[in-house]
Amino acid sequence: MNRFKVKNILIISFLTLSFFLAGFSPTGSKAPEYKLKRIVIDAGHGGKDPGTVGSISREKDVALKVALQVGEYVKELLPGVEVIYTRKTDVFLELKERSNIANRNKADLFISIHCNAAPNRSAYGTETFVMGTKNFEANFDIVKRENSVILLEENYEEQYEGFDPSSPESYMMFNLMQKAFLSSSISLASKVEDDFSTRVNRYSRGVKQAPLYVLWTTSMPSVLIELGFLSNASEEKFLNSKDGQTYLSSAIFRSIKAYKEEMEAM
Repeated sequence: MNRFKVKNILIISFLTLSFFLAGFSPTGSKAPEYKLKRIVIDAGHGGKDPGTVGSISREKDVALKVALQVGEYVKELLPGVEVIYTRKTDVFLELKERSNIANRNKADLFISIHCNAAPNRSAYGTETFVMGTKNFEANFDIVKRENSVILLEENYEEQYEGFDPSSPESYMMFNLMQKAFLSSSISLASKVEDDFSTRVNRYSRGVKQAPLYVLWTTSMPSVLIELGFLSNASEEKFLNSKDGQTYLSSAIFRSIKAYKEEMEAM
């Protein structure tokens, strides 16, 4: 655990300093205009990790269908933007590798797509997460569920240097990372939830903060979208319908487009 803390303090210090220095340009020079050029779309879970399981479907399958559809909209309607998928088929992918794909490709945006579940089968609605620790205790159940994927990986104790997804103490360092991208992440997340609510007529549970590992380790604005609850029979039916997936994919695409226009106008 100490090794985990020390290493991440060094990483955070380096990234913070790099980001700070990047804000300076030589006197008289103009900063280059921002362009959203590359998006990584991550379909949650996959392979031996089904994610949450409903009565008629699995999270990994719904997430993949929506992720691929979002990517097709971006490629067709935003031709200047490159789309990279973390997975395009039903394969298992280590949690760390998902963010590594985004970092290696120097993505401008990372979007992870998931489905929700709750013991209370009447729970329903969409919610979009950004990296943060606000209301950590209230969101701890979903944090544990999404981060517990690492327990399916070989040598996870060594890979993640003692990080325990079920231990609150393991999250102590999370609040220091991603602060540089928080406002941009919230901007995209808000657009997603607004579009779900106003254009797709879904109940929005809002934008929330949570120390999700896949968001913590990406070095760009990042969001994790929960499309709805597979534990709710009515919502599961919607999430598995062709129309439902098209509506949700379209909403995510429109949010990306609006985010791109907003950021490039600054």
